[in-house]
Amino acid sequence: MAAAAGPALRCSLLQRRPLRCGPGLRPVPGGGASLRPCSTRVAQDGINKPVIDRIIRVDHAGEYGANRIYAGQMAVLGRSSVGPVIQQMWNQEKDHLKKFNELMVAYRVRPTVLLPFWNVAGFVLGAGSALLGKKGAMACTVAVEESISEHYNNQIRTLIEEDPEKYKELLQVIKQFRDDEQEHHDIGLEHDAEATPAYSVLKTTIQLGCKAAIFLSERI
Repeated sequence: MAAAAGPALRCSLLQRRPLRCGPGLRPVPGGGASLRPCSTRVAQDGINKPVIDRIIRVDHAGEYGANRIYAGQMAVLGRSSVGPVIQQMWNQEKDHLKKFNELMVAYRVRPTVLLPFWNVAGFVLGAGSALLGKKGAMACTVAVEESISEHYNNQIRTLIEEDPEKYKELLQVIKQFRDDEQEHHDIGLEHDAEATPAYSVLKTTIQLGCKAAIFLSERI
């Protein structure tokens, strides 16, 4: 994890992949597409409302928590050599959260009541892992992003089983965000996450917390 924003920082973090502009995505000047829905509201007819509510609610909570984790890490390591790497990953998480804020409105989904708790817990986890050093922060990133990537894969399977055409925009968003999270996971490994003392214990503990957070945020 010694070198910061050098070759180990993936070019995809510096130049985001454009989304193809399908139904529900608005083209933007200069190419690519915004992550903003073309309409403020999405027609509710024919959608599996309980499934979509659960997916958007938990993903919004997850991206909110991820933002707080990176905020905590930057509070401790922002001026260190790894600060630019963390900042670039955080910038992507900000984009993710913005998109899910918009989807909450578009699909009329209420947020989890646990947001105030995730606000504090996410920051504490991020700052606490960063206090272990750069490797500790990256170990936290690996554990969290691996959990989120797996979670997004489960949601992709669910939406494909439901109706891949009906949920085309949502699938496109989740697939791109899954790829982003996997990149964060790989960057963590490239920056010596596995060299953290008691790495396996730390990773398992964090992932158990992630599973609990997912379970609760889907339902409450």
